[in-house]
Amino acid sequence: MTLSSTPPDALSPSRPAASRHAFVTLVTNADYAMGATALARSIRHTGTTADIVVLHTGGVSADALDPVATLGCRLVETQLLPLSQTFNDRHARRNVHENAPFTKGRKPDFHSPLDNFCKLRLWQLTEYDRCIFIDADALVLKPIDRYFAYPEFSAAPNVYESIADFHRLNSGVFVAEPSIATYEAMLKRLDAPDAFWPRTDQTFLQAFFPDWHGLPVTMNMLQYVWFNMPDLWNWASIGVLHYQYEKPWEQDHPKTERLRPLIDLWKAFFTGKDIPEIASLPNPDALNAGRS
Repeated sequence: MTLSSTPPDALSPSRPAASRHAFVTLVTNADYAMGATALARSIRHTGTTADIVVLHTGGVSADALDPVATLGCRLVETQLLPLSQTFNDRHARRNVHENAPFTKGRKPDFHSPLDNFCKLRLWQLTEYDRCIFIDADALVLKPIDRYFAYPEFSAAPNVYESIADFHRLNSGVFVAEPSIATYEAMLKRLDAPDAFWPRTDQTFLQAFFPDWHGLPVTMNMLQYVWFNMPDLWNWASIGVLHYQYEKPWEQDHPKTERLRPLIDLWKAFFTGKDIPEIASLPNPDALNAGRS
């Protein structure tokens, strides 16, 4: 497989679409290519007939993309959004992390804020009627195709610490309707003079879609719920598990032991070996009770 040169505001798909619906993810480096491999395998595991689209940029090699290609994903090459240099400077990693520091968890070294805005490329995928975007650091744990019927813009709340989080969306999972008109309106709003989006695409999407529709929290279950709000965790109800902050493929990150069952599950999907029956997994309250 070879990567071609793509004009700044164009997409270059590896093959035509095979469905009117698509699960879409974004890969911008080799780490997220590993994440996308586990995600794609988990989506395939649900038996969906929708396409799986991997948007990828020049930060990832062809070799790193081979596993997702083998899983039948439709690869769509793109570049960073055509934004002004002043916008890019404001949203460089150092500026974002200094002006809007992460205080609840640790972002890995490969985190590049500008890459996040490439999610907006989804609105250029007009060969699809509806798309469900899922971050590459996530797993789909049961069939979720019914959410293709949800309206634009639907997202789950950013809940991982307390019920106060319910007023904010998390852009790791959302339902959208591709449209060039919407995409162009987004670019204009995104790169307005002095615009600064502290949580990049997430802050922007909440501003662009202020009346967003709510997906169940189980459609974007953030991993910190495991230890912060264990009463909210029920394996049988989780549609998408999202590894926000530290990533499951990182070696010995600060919360490795606290998240060990979730990391082991990710590794099973990544390798395709010993994938468990999700509904039979013990919930955190049962695990804690066994330790008391």
